[in-house]
Amino acid sequence: MASHSEESALATEEEPTETLASQKREARLRKFRELHFKRNEARKLNHQEVVEEDKRLKLPSNWEAKKARLEWELAEDEKKKECAARGENYDRVKLLEITADDAERWERKKKKKNPDTGFAGYAEAQFRQYQRLTKQIRPDMESYERQREECGEDFHPTSNSLIHGTHVPTKEGIDRMVEDVEKQIEKRSKYSRRRAYNDDADIDYINERNAKFNKKAERFYGKYTAEIKQNLERGTAV
Repeated sequence: MASHSEESALATEEEPTETLASQKREARLRKFRELHFKRNEARKLNHQEVVEEDKRLKLPSNWEAKKARLEWELAEDEKKKECAARGENYDRVKLLEITADDAERWERKKKKKNPDTGFAGYAEAQFRQYQRLTKQIRPDMESYERQREECGEDFHPTSNSLIHGTHVPTKEGIDRMVEDVEKQIEKRSKYSRRRAYNDDADIDYINERNAKFNKKAERFYGKYTAEIKQNLERGTAV
């Protein structure tokens, strides 16, 4: 009777031990399955990234810019169609959507561009030069205040003022003017102009394009072929 009770007690103690070991084993297996699933998921995502990167490398270098441009054009077309369907002016609707910051930024960008498209007329060239010179002006407030005190009421002349012709420019102002004139002379010397036609020159061309080609050939190879040309002209070529 005593031995039976001892066996029952030992069996009762072994059951919780086996249950605890089984729970630990199940937990380890579950964690292993989770790690295995995460590894497969990471491998799959890594393969997808490799494929996408290979596609991007095969695309042109400016593909992103082209894609953004095309998307923007499609969106603009859709907005134009919507405005046309509603009977609205697309330009006015677009202006309503532009913020003050964007408008200011675009205005600065426009000012940075060079409006000089070449010689169109003397009036336009003079106006561009005037704008360029006025942009270079840096006002000297100290000199302004000093001259204002010296001139007094005549600083703002009227028909009765006798200040005209009494102003003497400073040495710095004269130096700036001389420097600007020298820059203009240097820039003007680099201008390309149409060469005058020389009636005494030999005619060795059939049209203007051929004349330009001959001049280039003469410039690069003339010193090597001068003797051959002289022999041909004299009739002494071998």
